[in-house]
Amino acid sequence: MSNVSTVVAEAAPFGWARAADAGLSFRPITEVDLPFLARVYMSTRMEELSVLDWSDAQKAAFLDQQFRAQHAHYQRYYPEADWLVVVRAGENIGRLYVERWPSQIRVIDIAFLLDNRGKGLGEAVLRDLLDEAAASGKAVSIHVEKLNPAMRLYRRLGFVTEEDKGVYDLMRWSAAPA
Repeated sequence: MSNVSTVVAEAAPFGWARAADAGLSFRPITEVDLPFLARVYMSTRMEELSVLDWSDAQKAAFLDQQFRAQHAHYQRYYPEADWLVVVRAGENIGRLYVERWPSQIRVIDIAFLLDNRGKGLGEAVLRDLLDEAAASGKAVSIHVEKLNPAMRLYRRLGFVTEEDKGVYDLMRWSAAPA
């Protein structure tokens, strides 16, 4: 990651027309984005922690530790990935981490702050990724938590469970043969 903090967001970096039509742009993450990225991560986990009898401070400390571990893991195991902040109307609203391999595109993570979920933004990005994959003859894969509400979206888009990984399913989308 770069320490540069003034990075201009690109409207449709990979020819992603649906994302652009939804008003989304993307920019590479920088060190100064870590607090925002942690907030995105935490927003995806707060509901599951609501059942614990922990103080807000304990939950925040736990989620911060989990975010840092996840971030380090992603950086180590996906060294060539595009690490992107999703921007809409000049506001950071989510994160998208994608690595392109010779045979597939791996969606490492896609997440939006709560107020931006359920508005079709993730679907626009995913459909653009599927178009990109189809044009290059690649599959798209992603690990999805079994209880993630977005599972319905992945299934609707044609992803199928390729492997049960316990808490996660490894899901894959493949273009229909020509």
